[in-house]
Amino acid sequence: MEDRSAKYRPFYAQLICAAARTTDPRIEQAFRTVRREPFAGPGPWSIGLGGHPYVVTPDDDPAFLYQNALLALDPSRGLNIGMPGAHAYWLGGCGVREGETAIQIGAGSGYYTAILAHLVGPRGHVHAYEIDERLAGLARDNLKDLAHVDVRQRSGIASDLPAADVIYVCAGAAQPAPQWLDALQPGGRLVFPLAPEGMLGGMLMITRPDQGAIWPAKFLGRAQFIGCAGLQDADAARRLAEAFAGKWDSVQSLRREGAPDETCWFAGEGWWLSTVPPPVPTESVLPHADITQL
Repeated sequence: MEDRSAKYRPFYAQLICAAARTTDPRIEQAFRTVRREPFAGPGPWSIGLGGHPYVVTPDDDPAFLYQNALLALDPSRGLNIGMPGAHAYWLGGCGVREGETAIQIGAGSGYYTAILAHLVGPRGHVHAYEIDERLAGLARDNLKDLAHVDVRQRSGIASDLPAADVIYVCAGAAQPAPQWLDALQPGGRLVFPLAPEGMLGGMLMITRPDQGAIWPAKFLGRAQFIGCAGLQDADAARRLAEAFAGKWDSVQSLRREGAPDETCWFAGEGWWLSTVPPPVPTESVLPHADITQL
């Protein structure tokens, strides 16, 4: 079969890495290698930029797919393949390594699952969860040739999640699911949108320490996603909106015990975010302005 996009992908990968401000050759190679056509479905396609109406492409020329823009999977529901530059930045921020085990919550049609699979390599593994039956079917078909990927049509909020080095969530939540935190291995990273449905929140990265209840945490930038079923809370959404109006980029740790003190940026049930760093500092991540809507 003719590879119609072969000439576009090298430029696209460079464009995405420029938008993400990453010089990691592994991320560029992943975006260069993974074709978008199977995950986008047949054209014409609806393409958009966060907060703006979709624009329908005039035909199915794959050149339209290889740009830093949202790509609709279901325009009526606002379901998208998210902004590639933002995802490249977030994936770079959590430092996915070869041989690691990753969990993706909210796989959609599987595009970023395939990017994760490229980053962990054949010695690693990706467990992808997608609650929507149609999308899970598409993802399973799109990824069937990757032996180190499995797709499950079910919620990603469960007590039987496999142990993971990286949990990458593509659905907005009012809190980190305890099951995600429990599934992380020491040194493991959870990256999820602390952003209830309909709200501009932030992509939060939490790292599990070897021991203790004070976990390194930091925002990788602002983000807006479709909501994660089971992790919505109207009161938390209201309070989060107020918190994000302040110094959201001052967050440095997640506390899983103790009463919130004057360093608290936001408190949930059984957890709170502090502006005080954990005992072991983490590397800094440059601020980023991309917004992803899924």
